[in-house]
Amino acid sequence: MHSEYISLIRQSLKARKLSYSPYSGFKVGAALLGASGRVYCGANIESASYSLTLCAERVVFSKALSEGEKRFRAIAISVSSNDLVFPCGACRQFMYEFAKDIDVIIAGSVTDFKIVTLKELLPFGFERKSIPKKT
Repeated sequence: MHSEYISLIRQSLKARKLSYSPYSGFKVGAALLGASGRVYCGANIESASYSLTLCAERVVFSKALSEGEKRFRAIAISVSSNDLVFPCGACRQFMYEFAKDIDVIIAGSVTDFKIVTLKELLPFGFERKSIPKKT
C-alpha cells in the first residue's frame, strides 16, 4: 500500500506545479486513486473573485466523476508550505459526498506525510440520509 501511496504523493507534487494561484501563492496539488486503478490529477485554480476559487481536491474529484469514475481508494494532497495542511471544510464535505471511506494522504514530500481517513477529518459529514424525506 505505501508504494502505491508514494506514487500518489509524487503525482500530487507534480500536479501542484500546475496550480493557478496568482493571488495567494498557495499552490495545492492532488492525485486521486479510483477503484479502477486510474489516477486523476489536479491543482487549485484561483479567481480574482475569491469565492469562485476551486480547491485542488474539488478539481480532481470533479475530473474523475466527469470521466465516469464512481468509487475511490485514496487521495494525496500536497501544498506549497513547510507544514502539512489538511483540506478545508468545503473540500471535506465535497469528498464525503463521493468517498466517505477514502484514505487522505497529506504530504509535504515522499518522506514527510500523514495518512488519515476522511471520516477522521469529518466524523459527522452531511449525507443523503441527513435530508428529510418528503411527506
